[in-house]
Amino acid sequence: MSQEDPSGYPYQPYGAPYGEQPPPQYGYGYGYPPPPRNEGPSANAIVSLVLNLLALVSCCNILGLPGAILAGLALGRARTDPQTAKIMVIWSWVLFGLGFVLGIGTILFLGLNGYLDD
Repeated sequence: MSQEDPSGYPYQPYGAPYGEQPPPQYGYGYGYPPPPRNEGPSANAIVSLVLNLLALVSCCNILGLPGAILAGLALGRARTDPQTAKIMVIWSWVLFGLGFVLGIGTILFLGLNGYLDD
């Protein structure tokens, strides 16, 4: 049995014929594909928790306390209820930013009105 084609070549060419798409490649090579990533807000909640606590301790940012509480609750709910955890992390960041802006505004108000002069 011969595998000659009409053009005279003694073998079948490898791959798809010219102009056709090759078959799709599934996976990443040998073995099973990696497990899907967890899209929970864990890293974002950890950073928010640390920065809120740091702002509470160092800058007397009173809004850092509820922000840290929300970030801690979001860490606890990241696996079971990711949508609620994401909303809690967003509110934690909002509280952090609001406290930062209020702190800067207070310092500017006190400085411009002469309360910080010696």
